[in-house]
Amino acid sequence: MPILLFGSQHLGVYYGIGTGAAEAAGTVDEIATPLDFDPNKLQVFPLLRSFYFVNWHYVGNAPPRPDPTLGNNFWATEVAYSDGKFYLSYSVGHEDKNHQLRIAQSDTPIGPYEDIGEPVTDLNTCAFASDPHPFRNDNGQWYLFYARHLLDIEGGVGVGTALVVDLLQNMTKLAGLERVFLGARCHWQGVLANRLMYGKVFDWHTLEGPCVRKHQGRYYCFYSGGCWQTENYGVDYGVADSIMCPYYDGGKEAGPRVLKSVCGYVEGPGHNSIVFSPYGKTEYIAYHAWTTEVGHICLDKLLCTVDGPRCEGPTWTKQTIDVNKSYQKIENLQETKS
Repeated sequence: MPILLFGSQHLGVYYGIGTGAAEAAGTVDEIATPLDFDPNKLQVFPLLRSFYFVNWHYVGNAPPRPDPTLGNNFWATEVAYSDGKFYLSYSVGHEDKNHQLRIAQSDTPIGPYEDIGEPVTDLNTCAFASDPHPFRNDNGQWYLFYARHLLDIEGGVGVGTALVVDLLQNMTKLAGLERVFLGARCHWQGVLANRLMYGKVFDWHTLEGPCVRKHQGRYYCFYSGGCWQTENYGVDYGVADSIMCPYYDGGKEAGPRVLKSVCGYVEGPGHNSIVFSPYGKTEYIAYHAWTTEVGHICLDKLLCTVDGPRCEGPTWTKQTIDVNKSYQKIENLQETKS
């Protein structure tokens, strides 16, 4: 499972958080030393910080793991800020089964975070949910986009992992108005034929990693599709005029249009977030990818074209960013002090 980055800026500082190797592999118990080993005190999800977008440093982990019986696999976290609080949403489960969404909260972006003590999704009605993405609309209303397993999708949509959205009553509770807004319709979005799931065999498809950006009055939901271990995996998008309406993603039949694997160089690029450069003029897409057997956090410029959003990537060589040299000196000094 690749590392995932969700970058945001708070009070002029950038933060990244994502799935580490232990969280993905279900070995969080092994990251504790014998002196501090306590399954109820382990912290998950590595946190990164940058004072000016260039140099990134590890600053700790958050939050403490919830009840160990919920599982050892922690996936795809993201942090939202509202009314002075930071809300960290994530999924936890047993390998790729029984994943539920949960939320932890903190007064600061680097924690400490505390799990709220109850799930956001119910395993009795939603057997698998992951990749939560909180989104604040212009009127201040929050929504939660996420991926879930659906076996009875109609209208030519492939069985598997689809994208849904629900309104948030508050930052920790869904309103119960869930709607499916995007499902797999293309061959490249397939993961595995004849996959045994829930006691039956399906040709399994996957859309995952939703990330919403509003642009010129329309909602663009970026998502990753397919199997991350194949050359077909990448990032595409759907567009809607209203936040909970079905999203149209026509034009992606030949493959993902924003990011796509480059065999031997960048594989499995996906589950992106979008962040502005320090000057607020250039948008960057932050995403995970693999080179050989190592997972990476990647940043590339996101472009607005007449054909829709596109990316100058994936790149695998050194890139430049227009950063004021005086600010670069400040960042280097701050990183030295931290």
